[in-house]
Amino acid sequence: MRRGQLESTLLVLVTLGLVAFGLVMVYSATSAPAALGESDPGYYLKRQSVYALVGLGLMMVLTRVPFRVLRYVSPLLLGTAAALCVFVLVAGEPVNGARRWLTLGSAVFQPSELAKLAVALWVAAYLSGRRAPRTLGELMRPIGFVVGAFCLLVILEPDLGTTITLLIMVGGLLVVAGSPLRLLGAAGALAVALGVAAIWIEPYRRERFFAFLHPWQDAQGDGYQAVQATIGLGSGGWFGRGLGESVLKLFYLPEAHTDMIFAIIGEELGLVGATAVLAAYGVFAWAGYSIALATRDPFGKALAAGLTTLVCGQAVVNLAAVLGVAPLTGIPLPFVSAGGSSLLISLAAVGILLNIAGDDGAQARARVPDRGRRNGGTRAPVARRRRRAGSAGRARDVRRAG
Repeated sequence: MRRGQLESTLLVLVTLGLVAFGLVMVYSATSAPAALGESDPGYYLKRQSVYALVGLGLMMVLTRVPFRVLRYVSPLLLGTAAALCVFVLVAGEPVNGARRWLTLGSAVFQPSELAKLAVALWVAAYLSGRRAPRTLGELMRPIGFVVGAFCLLVILEPDLGTTITLLIMVGGLLVVAGSPLRLLGAAGALAVALGVAAIWIEPYRRERFFAFLHPWQDAQGDGYQAVQATIGLGSGGWFGRGLGESVLKLFYLPEAHTDMIFAIIGEELGLVGATAVLAAYGVFAWAGYSIALATRDPFGKALAAGLTTLVCGQAVVNLAAVLGVAPLTGIPLPFVSAGGSSLLISLAAVGILLNIAGDDGAQARARVPDRGRRNGGTRAPVARRRRRAGSAGRARDVRRAG
């Protein structure tokens, strides 16, 4: 198997497997409550299937569009994402007190998901043509300003989970670009300080944070969701209750089909099923970062690392919240949770990763070694060999004449 082909194959298999598994789990988490409520049991499955088909089509398109083109369209995409993030604050329909979604007919789109992809493209393009930032001053101009502006817009929605994912992704880009660890540590400390301030100034975030510290002290109030998720994971045992047999999804666990779907996985499929999901994201991370390390193009290297960090970082934040080792943030589990915008952007990221891997493989095949030579070197171009032969012949004639 050629270099890069293994990573691409694993990336495709893991992505398709997680998407298919996600459709099954979304149906499992929503069908029974819908039936009890005399609604369409297949509503969320149909909706998620449409987004999956559109996302897979987008992934196929992006595997064929040269990824270097994205470098030149990144400023336009960044401006579009910024405009949509502003527009959703003004015209977005409020849901549970948040303005995060734009609705067009039956289609719903979350601009902050597009913002994550746009920022990844723009930062990768910026870093590929310049020396990596080495001080906070260099980092702030302009990367810190642009990323900070998007973080502010997303927090105003409000959506702290997406903000955290955005910062993790940018951190991954800076690591690959070669920024020193002391800068990353200082920037991380600053981000944590600002995050604590964002939590403290909003009463609901402050209550959620304290509920994370002591969920069982208010098991029927702010700690209810975390407690129910813990019960679901613990009741699954080794092999779970069985697919479709969850009890928590019957009006006990809020948002069971979105950001809390891993609790349903643990309850129905047990430790074995939950571990398999974790392993799938581990394989995704290995394949994505292997593609990044093998890529010679600076833009492709940074972009591959950023997109891999985007998907895996979001998975880590979601899983940490469900497992009770981090506060609840409300972001979906990539490829698995119900959520069309997240699924579209995640599949688009996979398409770009496959494109980068394919381009690197094509360049490697262009330098096929000459199997007839002992040292395994590549053949010199014909014109160069002819010039060398002519020069050697003229040198022999000069020696003979002397």
